[in-house]
Amino acid sequence: MRPRLRPLTRRGLLTGTLGSAATLAGALAATGGLAGCGTKGAQQTEAGCVSDDVSATEKKLTFSNWPQYMDVDEADESRRPTLDAFVAASGIQVTYTEDINDNNEFFGKVQNQLAACQGTGRDVIVLTDWMAARMIRLGWIQRLDPARIPNVAANLLPSLLHRPFDPENRLSIPWQSGLAGLAYNGDVTKEIRTVDELLTRPDLKGRVTALAEMRDTMGLLLQAGGHDPAKFTTAQFDDALTKLKRAVRSGQIRRFTGNDYAPELAKGDIAACIGWSGDIIQLAGENAKIKFVAPDSGVMLFSDNMMVPNKATHRANAEELINYYYQPAVAAQIAGYVNYICPVAGAQAEMERIDPELAANPLIFPDDALLAKSTVFMALSERQEREYESKYQQVIGA
Repeated sequence: MRPRLRPLTRRGLLTGTLGSAATLAGALAATGGLAGCGTKGAQQTEAGCVSDDVSATEKKLTFSNWPQYMDVDEADESRRPTLDAFVAASGIQVTYTEDINDNNEFFGKVQNQLAACQGTGRDVIVLTDWMAARMIRLGWIQRLDPARIPNVAANLLPSLLHRPFDPENRLSIPWQSGLAGLAYNGDVTKEIRTVDELLTRPDLKGRVTALAEMRDTMGLLLQAGGHDPAKFTTAQFDDALTKLKRAVRSGQIRRFTGNDYAPELAKGDIAACIGWSGDIIQLAGENAKIKFVAPDSGVMLFSDNMMVPNKATHRANAEELINYYYQPAVAAQIAGYVNYICPVAGAQAEMERIDPELAANPLIFPDDALLAKSTVFMALSERQEREYESKYQQVIGA
C-alpha cells in the first residue's frame, strides 16, 4: 500500500510539539531525565525481582507502543492487519495501546512500579535505545529466551547486532530503526552536504533547526569533528558542544525541536535541519525537492526496541509476538506503513511485491554503504547521562 502522510510520527517529543528547550528541560527533570534515574532502591536484579509467567494458561498480552507505529486498514482504521493476523494464528488476545508519546514521559509513568519490583500492566513496551539502555541498567527488563525467538536470530540486520547496551539481544529487540541526518528544502535553498555547512553557511542563518534529542544532534557533531559517537571522551563531547554553542550564539540555529520541524521544512519556513529519516520520507512524498542527506562524516542510527518489563506475566506470549514480527513478509507490511528502517533481513524482497518504490528506498532498506556510515550512540552510565544532558540543555536553552 502507499503510506499516507501522517501529522505525527513516532519520533515526536511531548506529543509532537516542543515549544522551547526549557519545556524539554522541565520534562526531563520531572521524569528523571537529568536526575533521579538511579535513586536508592531503584536498582533491581534478576534474582531479586522474579517474574512469574502464566502464558501457558492465559493466552493474552498487553502491548504498549508509540502512536502511528502499527499498520492499519485505511478502509477501517479499527483494524490492524498484521496484529489481527497474529491473534487469529496464535489465539493470543492482544490489548494494543498507543500510550508512549515520549521516552521520558513514559519513564515517569512506570518508574515507581518498576523501582519497587511491581507490575506495570504491560507485557511489551517499545522504547528508544538510550531509554532501553537506562531500563536495562536499572535491572527492570526480563531476559528473553533465544529458543523462543528464532526468527530474530535468523533475520535481525547485522548492523543491529552487538549493540553496547544489549550485546546478545537478550533484553531488547528492534521494532523499527531510523537515521538522524541532515535535510533541506530545495525550493528555498541549495543543496547541503555537511554538518559544518548547516552550522556556518551564511545564507542559512536563522533558517536552521536542530533536534532537542541530545544523542542525535551531538552524535552528528561528534562525527563531523572526527570523533566516534559510539566511543568518545568528555573532551571530545565538549569540543563538539563548543561548535554547537557558536551556532546558537550567532543565530545560525533558529531553535531546537521535536519532530515539529517537519511542517516548517515542508512550508519552507526553515531551509535546512537535523532531522529523522522517517519524517523526510513522508515529506518527500509530497515534495520531491525535500531531501534527506547522509553526510560523509556519518549518520546516527537509532532503534525503538521491544522489551518485556519486570513482573510482566506473559513473557512467552510476548516472545511469540516478537518472533512473529520478525517474519520478513510481516515486517514488510509494517515498513510499508511506518516508513522507518526495517530491521528484518529479507523484508525488502517481500516489499517488492507490495510497493517496488518503497522497496528501493534506501531510507527504509539501507544499502551496505549507508549502514557503514551509521553509528549507534554510546551507552551512558548514570553519571555520564546526567553530565552530558545537563551540558546540552544549557546550550539549547541559551
